[in-house]
Amino acid sequence: MNRLILCLLLCLTTFSQNVLASVLAIDYGSDWIKASLMSPGVPFDVLLDKSSKRKIQSTVGWKKEDRLFGSDAFNIAGRFPTDSFSSLKYLQAVPYDSPAVSFYTSISTADILPTARHTVALKRSDGTEWSVEELIAMQLAYVRELAESAAGEKVSDVILTVPPYYTQHERDAVVDAVEVAGMRTLALIHDGTAVAVNYAMTRAFAEQPEYHIIYDAGASSIRASVAAFSAIPADAKSSKKDIATAIAIKGIGYDRSTGGTELDRRLREILANDFVKKHKKDIRADKRGMAKLWKEAGRVKAILSANADAMASVESIAFDIDYRSKISRSEFEAACKDLQLKFAKPIFDALSNAGLSLDNITSVILTGGSSRAPMIQTAVKAAVGESKIALNVNADEAAVLGAALHGAGLSRQFKTKDIRVTDIAPYDIQVSYHSEAKSEHSKTRTINTLVFPAGSKFGSRKTLTFRRKDDFSLKVIYKNTPVPGSPTDLLEVEISDIPEALKNLTEAGATDPVVKATLVLSESGFVTVQDAVAYGEIKDDSIAGKLKGFFGAGSSSSTESETERETIARSESVSTSAEGEVPSQAEATPEKKAPVKDTIPLGLNVKLSSVPPMSVSQKRTARERAEASMRRREEARNSLEGYLYRVRDLLEEEGETPFRKCSKEAERDTMKEKLEETLSWLHEHGDDADTRDYISRRTALESYEQPVMHRYSEIQEFPKALNISQMWNWSTRMFLTEAKEALAASQVDGAEEPSLSKYTKEELEALEKTLIEHETWLNQAVEKQKAVKMYDDPAVESSELASRAKVLETHLQKLVKKKVPKRKATSSTAKPSSSSSSSSSSSSSPTASSSVKEETTPREGHHDEL
Repeated sequence: MNRLILCLLLCLTTFSQNVLASVLAIDYGSDWIKASLMSPGVPFDVLLDKSSKRKIQSTVGWKKEDRLFGSDAFNIAGRFPTDSFSSLKYLQAVPYDSPAVSFYTSISTADILPTARHTVALKRSDGTEWSVEELIAMQLAYVRELAESAAGEKVSDVILTVPPYYTQHERDAVVDAVEVAGMRTLALIHDGTAVAVNYAMTRAFAEQPEYHIIYDAGASSIRASVAAFSAIPADAKSSKKDIATAIAIKGIGYDRSTGGTELDRRLREILANDFVKKHKKDIRADKRGMAKLWKEAGRVKAILSANADAMASVESIAFDIDYRSKISRSEFEAACKDLQLKFAKPIFDALSNAGLSLDNITSVILTGGSSRAPMIQTAVKAAVGESKIALNVNADEAAVLGAALHGAGLSRQFKTKDIRVTDIAPYDIQVSYHSEAKSEHSKTRTINTLVFPAGSKFGSRKTLTFRRKDDFSLKVIYKNTPVPGSPTDLLEVEISDIPEALKNLTEAGATDPVVKATLVLSESGFVTVQDAVAYGEIKDDSIAGKLKGFFGAGSSSSTESETERETIARSESVSTSAEGEVPSQAEATPEKKAPVKDTIPLGLNVKLSSVPPMSVSQKRTARERAEASMRRREEARNSLEGYLYRVRDLLEEEGETPFRKCSKEAERDTMKEKLEETLSWLHEHGDDADTRDYISRRTALESYEQPVMHRYSEIQEFPKALNISQMWNWSTRMFLTEAKEALAASQVDGAEEPSLSKYTKEELEALEKTLIEHETWLNQAVEKQKAVKMYDDPAVESSELASRAKVLETHLQKLVKKKVPKRKATSSTAKPSSSSSSSSSSSSSPTASSSVKEETTPREGHHDEL
């Protein structure tokens, strides 16, 4: 029986793969995008672009009306410097007048301008303006198209890596770009944490924590994360063998001003100064020349990573000059001498935040493309010792692969190694509000209370208690400025309906009711005010108790001090898994009546920060703009042209082709007439048509071809569906045979012995009825299909075969998964041999063969011909 169940479950797994959703992971960097797709039937690896490359340059651009991505977009910057947009990660959610914008203008030739939200937009040479979120969304949509092409289905869920220092505004910008791209954010994960997940996938750890530093030298910054790896029980009831891997981030450090892009900028400065010195012309005034120098600086930097010198060469760089120069590694490192101490500083900041020292660290794992730079490796080795340096992860791909594995675990659609991740917040988060005025003429003061200190665990929540009588506003802010030029305010919440709620509680018998507000720090690093309630404990619900509480409340509250009334009386941490559980009646003390807790929801009106995320209407408009771009139009036209040529080839093919066998002559004549009409329209009006015209023309012609292709598809799919249906008939018949034998063996004096059979007679009869009904219908369906000609529509669809087989499968699986009933306690007079005999009989019940062979049936009639 066990082998039969295993076989059935394997079949179930095989035929259920089509319903599993895909999860797309994206590591969006300043220079490169890496992506990975978790999808049934698709090998788990890095997603390839259309050129079969494993990473995509983070660039979007236009060549006249053609929109380009990746290296195609990056390479046209020398010709169209204001139509190629790179390094957009620097501009996510930054105010237009911030230092980050000044730095961006020093590395980019793009024209920038402010948006209505006071963020940054970029302008094309034709005057079109695009926000940063829109441009990044275009790149994400391009990656989504690659994923959908690989998966063969729509991809909606995405998990993205972000640096651990990202503010809430920057995280909002990431999510906005995802939604504009037509996807849904499953989660955000810190890139260092994603590398830790990738590192843990193939390793086992002890119960005692093992500490490693994930050192990530990327293009836009350098960051370090102290990660603790340990083994924990999978759950409270599991055995010691059922363990999970726990990853806890203990400390983070970072430098937002140091990274690969800064190295490129300094190397380009060397080249620009050399050009001016040699040719006496200011190349910095020429955008095309500077764009070409930027590309060359990146190439030369890569060469200097492995060589002592490199030759820079750019033909017709500017002013009709061919530029050539020899650059040495020593010259480059001298220009970056002031950065040497910065390279290793994030490591020591992370250790300090974690309360650890280098002696506690097993290894420093290097990742990120810039970790290959000799000057960075030298600085890190000098700081931590060469023996601690580990190069055991893929520097480019570890983050995206770890993010994909984490996303697969979150989706609950895939079975992966059990890894529990705990991450931390990078900044102090506090609430700010005004004290309640005692009188009309009294002054109020601002009260600030730290809610989530830096290092707080993601997924935690805190409930704040206020002694307030009137409505008030609560601001959630960063205690300190997280990055120069960035705002500290996150959101403001107006809490309303307080007086009425307190009055209702007091009248119900509550003494000294209060206001409670719950703040949540999500697993993706967002802080929100989840709810606000008026709360009071009602100890006496009798009429006398209510009257006593009503008359006693005034004198009690009037004697409280200002501190007791106006400051937060209690701040309590609540585990996210507790969900506010209340003890059951059995747990209450029997001698005393437990207090009745009463809450009344209050009104919440959330106001956005000074850098608000995009509104729903703004995201909708942005998506429509992107979809209406010329790339969609050209794709629609190319798709129509390719389809027309394919239909023409089908109609012109000679001989007994599948298309001719599955279509009637009248249908082919109609399709030919429609094809000629569409080709004529495309020749005369194709250049002026829009995307919808191309799509509608193709749809009209497809309506004539689809019935023919459906017949052809059904000829192929019907035998497969029939085999599956017959397999479930056979499996059910086998199951019933063995289950009935077990039931018969369990009969003891007319009673059933549960240790021998977990199925009742009624359950088996119901399953047998379902089987007979399915077998009867299937035989009739096969007979109907035999009479169908190839050019006729199928009498029975393969989808109907599948749906009817699913009914039988579900009924069978319900019994297969049924738990064995608990054995009744035996009397003390029972003979020992009786129990032993029952156990032996149960374990020796007949089992089915371990392999299930699909019954194949000869194709009837025209099936053999095709």
